[in-house]
Amino acid sequence: MKNFTKNFLLLIILFFLTSLFFSFFSKPFQEKKEISLTKLVEEINQGRVKKITAIGNQLEIVYQDNSRVYSKKEPEAALSQSLINYGAIREKLSQVEIETKEVGNVWSWLGPILFSLLPFLILIFFFWSIFRQAKTGTTQIFDFTKAKPRLFGAGSKQKEKVSFDDVGGLKEAKEELKEVVDFLKNPKKYLQLGAKIPRGVLLIGAPGTGKTLLAKAIASQANVPFFSITASEVIELFVGVGSARIRSLFEQARKVGRAIIFIDEIDSIGKIRGVGVTGGHEEREQTLNQLLAEMDGIGREEGILVFAATNRPELLDPALLRPGRFDRRIVLDLPDVGEREEILKIHCRGKPLALNVNLREIAERTPGFSGADLANVVNEAAILAARKNKQQIFQEEFLEAIEKVLLGPERKSHILSLKEKEIAAYHETGHALVSAFLPEAEPVRKISIIARGLAAGYTLKSPKEERKFKTKSEFLAEMAALLGGYCAEKIKFGEITTGAANDLERATQLAKKMVMEFGMSALGPITFGKKEELIFLGKEEILRDYSEKVAAKIDREIEKLIKESEETATKILTKKRGLLEKIAKRLIEKETIEKEEFEELIGKTEKPKRVKAQEKVVEIKIK
Repeated sequence: MKNFTKNFLLLIILFFLTSLFFSFFSKPFQEKKEISLTKLVEEINQGRVKKITAIGNQLEIVYQDNSRVYSKKEPEAALSQSLINYGAIREKLSQVEIETKEVGNVWSWLGPILFSLLPFLILIFFFWSIFRQAKTGTTQIFDFTKAKPRLFGAGSKQKEKVSFDDVGGLKEAKEELKEVVDFLKNPKKYLQLGAKIPRGVLLIGAPGTGKTLLAKAIASQANVPFFSITASEVIELFVGVGSARIRSLFEQARKVGRAIIFIDEIDSIGKIRGVGVTGGHEEREQTLNQLLAEMDGIGREEGILVFAATNRPELLDPALLRPGRFDRRIVLDLPDVGEREEILKIHCRGKPLALNVNLREIAERTPGFSGADLANVVNEAAILAARKNKQQIFQEEFLEAIEKVLLGPERKSHILSLKEKEIAAYHETGHALVSAFLPEAEPVRKISIIARGLAAGYTLKSPKEERKFKTKSEFLAEMAALLGGYCAEKIKFGEITTGAANDLERATQLAKKMVMEFGMSALGPITFGKKEELIFLGKEEILRDYSEKVAAKIDREIEKLIKESEETATKILTKKRGLLEKIAKRLIEKETIEKEEFEELIGKTEKPKRVKAQEKVVEIKIK
């Protein structure tokens, strides 16, 4: 449609120029009136001729009234002599202006030719444009079924190469993939021993953990072409297009010999197959079947490896995961504190850092952050420094960037009323005090009532150490801390606000998991509820696999856990009512209290060691 519009506008412009051209030459090509020399002599003798212009043998006669006629003279005789010979009176002839011009004006012969040929040329160009448009449309129809992957590595135009040094952490994953790189470089070494390198490698990890980056690094280290495509680019509305693009993708890889095919977000085409409204002719199912067939058709000596990435491996079809297809599965975990520091160093390359920048402290403050989150922190810190017209990035920019990534930018225009500010201060102080006086809870790093994102206030907590496991007492302490804001509002104001809605929701979800998933209740080591992915509805549903009687017991256990946590938080805040008032007033005054000042206010310099895998943010929302 875009090309057709362009050609149509061009055609209109050409017709407009042609019209101007014809209008310009319309007078020269109008019908000429010719007279004989005898008639010309008669007109001269009568004094009616004003000027005669001779162009070769052609004569242009201009009368006294500026009308024009044309005539021809004898080829070899002079004009004046010819006129006298025909009887022109010398006195009358002397009164006529005679001008002689040379023959050879281009328009004298080019004009008639253009006038005759130009319409035919325009018609030829018009039909040529139409045929070209039709040919382009036909080509696009055939290209519709071809895959268009992005090419990296060897043979690509992109000069930037990614190596394992550009991938922070993931030591085990790198070691696992070194033999894949070695196979692509030296396949004979493995084939001689009868070894079979896996056809497919599935990278499993949370978003931002470096799945795509790691696949690019493998292609760069092995110096082979890297065909990257997203699974959603394969599927179209029409049945059969997806499978045709999968065939095209593997054909392109086979043409270059050794290569890596990378399919990102493979769960969008590799979901578990089942009977649905569309039956077995669904486009996604046809595409998956073609992918399975292509992976079976890869010869061990071809040197083609298929990499795929997903963050939801439980949704993949078992046929895709069986041996012979995706033989190897590599899990990419979120980085620990040491790996986060390494990732920060990679992203800080080429950036002017101030001497006070401590990447270790930043790594300790960002538990649960992925590599992409850390890259965002570094970028936000650079933007903040540039906004302040600084020449270097300082530690305060990094710390502010962490909060910006966690909660969003400061909303300085969102000014709370005095009453709302007081409620927010007591709410956040309640969170902090309950956490401070429970040995199993995490230490408080910062309290603030400055609005960020959707939160009107927040309490940052971070662990001293990171662990993968969590005990029941730690869950109960976290629930009590979540309910600390709710209880502080009841103690101080005698009523509650909508600011505790998010805290109550999180505490309830945590209690449900303790009862239904972790077996941390009086019901014993039993799990309740079966998770199933409803493929055609596009959502996950928990199906009940227990009776109504058991459901009532589950509700009572959840209620019991929440009530116990509320009692714990209320007991602490009632006992520390003086500290609650003191810290809340300081928070109203300063709006932000850091860890050191908070510990000084409560009379603590060091807190018992507590561990947890992720930093938590307790928010209050004022509606």
